[in-house]
Amino acid sequence: MLKLGSRLIQFYHASASGQAEFGKQEENVQELQCFKDFLAKLRKHGGLQKEAIFCNLRVPNQFQIGKEDIDLVLLTGCGVFCLDVKTWKGKVSVQEHSWHLNITEETEHFSNTSISQVADPIQVIKTKTKNLRNHLMRSGVCVRQSLFLSRVVFLNPDCHMDPELQKSKEVVAHCDLDSFISSFKEGYLAWISDAVTPYLLSGHLSYRQLNDLSSVLQRTGTWDTVNLHGGQQLKGDYRGCLHIALNREETDQLEFTHQWNMSAGYLWAFLGYSPQVTVKMYRRGGQGWLWKPLSGTAIIPYNTHIVFRVCG
Repeated sequence: MLKLGSRLIQFYHASASGQAEFGKQEENVQELQCFKDFLAKLRKHGGLQKEAIFCNLRVPNQFQIGKEDIDLVLLTGCGVFCLDVKTWKGKVSVQEHSWHLNITEETEHFSNTSISQVADPIQVIKTKTKNLRNHLMRSGVCVRQSLFLSRVVFLNPDCHMDPELQKSKEVVAHCDLDSFISSFKEGYLAWISDAVTPYLLSGHLSYRQLNDLSSVLQRTGTWDTVNLHGGQQLKGDYRGCLHIALNREETDQLEFTHQWNMSAGYLWAFLGYSPQVTVKMYRRGGQGWLWKPLSGTAIIPYNTHIVFRVCG
């Protein structure tokens, strides 16, 4: 009887934890949606293939003692574009060696103004671009510096910049976003010209260079992402789980599911079962027509700890 009572308590806790929701923060949701819309426009209006777009690459810094995030890397015949994507709103100005972001929020009864000082995004993305080129060279892919292009892209229409900032070739304001996206689209004549003109004369990347770059970028690490029940998303590093033997090179995604239904849970408890969690491991690079192929499955106790270090 004591064992039955223990199993009933276990199912109660398992069900209660399964119903807990981690709600989305509205601001984070808007930023994520802006980023997704930008990616969709790059593919639809810019003509870029999915294989030419790399998100959130983590590149070793100059001394290889840490890694820095690059929001987007676009691989095109004209060069390698490294983009730092901003969803800022407010007024942006330059003060000496830093930028100031001035945000004013007005309500019915008061007005609140906040000023944030940030490192110069242009210099930041230039440094990251240089680190990416060095990383590629260490991996055996040599491309001249002029074919690595740095850009800071502003997605929010409520972001207003100083006119001097908009003149910089590294800055893509929201008003210039459509023309920037369209610039990636190549016509048939340009495609034929690249096919018959040696890359030394055209100044573009050769097909072999594009393949070599793509191969290295595909192996470059990114942040792990956790999608919590309710919609909240966390980024960081998955450190491991005691009951899961995981091959990171073969596994692209983990999915954790368990029984949340109280009635079914109590029935299983009467039959002598304790709550468990099913873990599905999906194969990296595999994509079927209707489903993703599995690389393995595991059954773990419902109260197992999963270690995940959130970035920042």
